[in-house]
Amino acid sequence: MAVTATPPTVRPETVPSRAGAAAVTTALVLLVAVLAVVDITQGTAAVGPAEVLKALTGRADPGDASVVIASRLPRTAAGLLVGAALGVAGLALQAVSRNVLASPDTLAVNAGSYFALGVVAGLSLPLIASSAIAFAGGLAAAAVVLGLSGLGTGTVRLVLAGTALALGLTAVTEGLLLLFPEETEGLYQWNQGSIGQNGFDGVLQMLPVVVIGVTGLLLVARRVDALALGDDTARGLGVPVRATRVTAVVLATLLSAAAVTLAGPIGFVGLCAPALARPLARWVRGLRRLRVGAPVTGLVGAALVLGADVLLRALIDADTAVAVPTGVVTSLVGAAFLVVMAARLRDTGGAAAPDKLSIRSRPAFLVTLAALVLALAGVAVAGLLLGDSKLLLGDVANWAQGNAGRTVSFVLDTRTPRVLAALLAGAALALAGTLVQAVTRNPLAEPAVLGVSGGGALGAVILVTTVPTAGGWSVSAAAFAGSALTAVLVFGLAARGGFQQNRLVLVGIGVASGTTAVISLLIVLTDPFNATKALTWLSGSTYGRDLPDVLPLAAVLAVGVAVAGAGHRELDLVSLDEDTPRLLGLDLARARLAFLVLSVLLTATAVAAAGTIGFVGLVAPHAARALAGRRHTRVLPVAVLLGAVLVCTADLLGRTVIAPAQLGAGLMTAVIGTPYFLYVLVRARR
Repeated sequence: MAVTATPPTVRPETVPSRAGAAAVTTALVLLVAVLAVVDITQGTAAVGPAEVLKALTGRADPGDASVVIASRLPRTAAGLLVGAALGVAGLALQAVSRNVLASPDTLAVNAGSYFALGVVAGLSLPLIASSAIAFAGGLAAAAVVLGLSGLGTGTVRLVLAGTALALGLTAVTEGLLLLFPEETEGLYQWNQGSIGQNGFDGVLQMLPVVVIGVTGLLLVARRVDALALGDDTARGLGVPVRATRVTAVVLATLLSAAAVTLAGPIGFVGLCAPALARPLARWVRGLRRLRVGAPVTGLVGAALVLGADVLLRALIDADTAVAVPTGVVTSLVGAAFLVVMAARLRDTGGAAAPDKLSIRSRPAFLVTLAALVLALAGVAVAGLLLGDSKLLLGDVANWAQGNAGRTVSFVLDTRTPRVLAALLAGAALALAGTLVQAVTRNPLAEPAVLGVSGGGALGAVILVTTVPTAGGWSVSAAAFAGSALTAVLVFGLAARGGFQQNRLVLVGIGVASGTTAVISLLIVLTDPFNATKALTWLSGSTYGRDLPDVLPLAAVLAVGVAVAGAGHRELDLVSLDEDTPRLLGLDLARARLAFLVLSVLLTATAVAAAGTIGFVGLVAPHAARALAGRRHTRVLPVAVLLGAVLVCTADLLGRTVIAPAQLGAGLMTAVIGTPYFLYVLVRARR
């Protein structure tokens, strides 16, 4: 995707001047100071502005002074430090990638840090060691995203790469939370980001790290600025392009790791701060240069974090505000910001280049289809036989005839619906992914990218956390309603221009990020029992399903297969380019909308029946095209069978590998899907 903009006409009175720069800087400093003062006066204790002033002048009661010195001042200082660090880190990442949507969030830096800290959660480590581990995890994630997505190749590829890697890493980390609840206690709340502190120790330890990171970026600022001219021009000016990029990414990751260690991941500050500072260029000369932009962006980032904390404590009561992480508020703001940016950017990217796939003969296709049918039958039978109790084929035959014993009947009565739910959910998600990839002409897209899975998860979590006694049908209905509402929102925002592929994907990612933030808020505020129940459902578990739960999914899947099969020629045309369908008389916008609505129905019912299961909509269609070619008359059945086999296998592994404990199918598909996604990116770059 290419983001283009017409240079604005500069009027004489709007030419940046030193006076304008001084005025902007002074205004930002005053804004940050006011927010800091207000933040210090907010809290649960009855310590108002008068008591704060007395504490600062040494005339307050010991209790009031302790509250101010040990809690409120460190919280405000942490907000200033974290906001400035993330703002500068986001600016540096956008500069080296030449991408206005690059940030610690979209490059999976926060997810990498979260995963690294989750791995060592059971160890008692000093703060500086935790920072080093977070730095290593974040740097590895950023290196993967930047390396595989390609620098300067477009907004959508980078955001998709970061989002998919973050989904995989977060899923694995949440699996650790479920498997080791005692060792990882508090890690989920930490992951939402909170600037609350107990003393100045953390701030003082992270301050030198932030200073080193900012100083290092200022020292290489001229080289980073040269990258904006293009790699060839920068090399002509004597700039070592690769070394400059690596240095800037390492320093930006160091700043992000310091912020993550001190306050947890504070979402989207690194995205919003540079974007909000950019319009100030009309008053500040040279703001687009790193050396000038870093201080301004740092002030904007500090204002964002403190503003979110002040707004949170002003809107809700103090006792509740303590439990709500600041990062949830910034994530909600950032998600809305991402949606607005996606809606306003010009979508000038053409269709993705078609996969270079060999044409399969009809006998080869039939052999592939037969092999997949056999694999499906095998994994279904294995799903019935294996688990915490192992059965024989004779037991299944007796159960089918009504002659099984009580124990065997109980096991199969509970296991059969789970196998059916996994098979049908996998098939539905694979079909939905095939439709989404055809409409967006992007082999890296999947239903979760459109926010539909996140909307369904949000609907279910709202019910699980507010009505703990709700039954399966109620949770399914709530998930379906959430998916439908999210789809209406995404399609409505992306409708301008006929559901163009890049805008639709970016809007979907923004809405999905917003639903994730709200889900995190609900889980943090609810009691631990409901939180565990919600996390289990979010992991894509088929636990507790019965036959009535899968009937709606079976009906929708049957309709979806019939409609998609009848429209396979339209799918072939839509997936080609913008012009060919119109020349042949196809209403492109209407066809896209119809296929997207069908994908929403499939995804919503799958989420309602089996929870959130990621990557199936990515892996199955792509593998199907590799096995059967590009014609959808062949891709559709192969993708449906692959999706069913993949989810059923993931569910089987989750039930048997660590039995009697269980892992959700969504976590297992994430383990499988993340490496496959990286492989797809490598092939796409080649």
